[in-house]
Amino acid sequence: MSHNDIVIIHLIDGTYELYRQHFGQAVRHRTPPPLAATAGVVTSTLQLLAGGATHVAVSMDHVIESFRNDLYEGYKTSEGMEEEILKQLPIVQDALRALGVPVWSMVKYEADDGLAAAAHLADADERVAQVQILSPDKDMGQSVKGNRVVQFDRRNEIIINEDAVRAKFGVGPTSIADWLGLVGDTADGFPGLQGWGAKSASAVLAVYEHIEAIPDDVDSWSDAARGVRGAAKLAATLRDNRNLALLFKDIATVRTDVADDVDIGTVDSWRWRGPTSALETFAKELGISQLVERVERATVGRD
Repeated sequence: MSHNDIVIIHLIDGTYELYRQHFGQAVRHRTPPPLAATAGVVTSTLQLLAGGATHVAVSMDHVIESFRNDLYEGYKTSEGMEEEILKQLPIVQDALRALGVPVWSMVKYEADDGLAAAAHLADADERVAQVQILSPDKDMGQSVKGNRVVQFDRRNEIIINEDAVRAKFGVGPTSIADWLGLVGDTADGFPGLQGWGAKSASAVLAVYEHIEAIPDDVDSWSDAARGVRGAAKLAATLRDNRNLALLFKDIATVRTDVADDVDIGTVDSWRWRGPTSALETFAKELGISQLVERVERATVGRD
C-alpha cells in the first residue's frame, strides 16, 4: 500500500457470519449439507473480494467462553448452542485462511474485541479512508466514529455511522457501553438494572454521558434528567446497584488491545494477495466446484 492509497478496510465478524449463513441455509434446505454454513461464509467473503475489496480480515470466536465469563457468572456460554455451528468454528477459520484472508482466532477475548482492536489500529492510519465493521452487533457501536469507522449490516445492506448510532440509541458511541450496562443485553446474558429501560437510559446518559457521572441523589440531577419518568426510583436503583452497573458496563466494553491473545498484524498485512494452495482441497470438501476459478478471477488486475 503506497502512502497515497485511499483504502476501505473490511473487518468481518466471522462468528456472526457463520450464524447468518447457518440460519440462511436452514431456511433454504430442510436438512442443509454438513458444511453449508462454512461454504456460505467462504462464498460471501469471496463476493466481497470479487467486488473489489482490497484489505479484508476476519475476527472469530475460537471458543465461545472468554474473560467475561470470569467477570460475571451469568455471561453467555456455548451451552445450548447449535452443535452444527460449534463444529464449524475451526473449519471455517481454516477455509478462510485457504482463501488467503487473515483470521484472528479469539480465545481470551471475543470476536467483537478483535474487530474493535483492528478498527482502532486502522483508524490511526492516515492512508485509510474508511473502516467498515461487517457486523450489526450493538456492542460494535462503541467503535463507530463519524463516517470514518462505520458498521455495515450486510443482511439489510445498511451502513451504520455515528448519526445512525445516535438515532438508534439516543446516545453517541462513547456512551454505548454505559447504555448496555444500565439496560442489559439478553443476547450476552447480563440483565442491566431493574427499571432502567432503553428510553430512560438514553435520556439520562444524554445528559451525563457515563454512569460514573450520574449523581446518587435525584435532587442533584439536572432538570432534563429529573424529568425522566420514575427518575427518583431510577436514581435509588442506581445508587444501590452502582457497582453492578459498572460491572455490566465493563463487560459490555469492547477491548481495543488484544495482543495477549492474538496478533492482528498491521493494515498492510490485511491486503488480500490471493489464495493458498490449500484452497483446492476446501473447494472439494465444501462442494463448491468453481471456487478456485472464481478466486483466480478475483485476483486479476491486483498488484
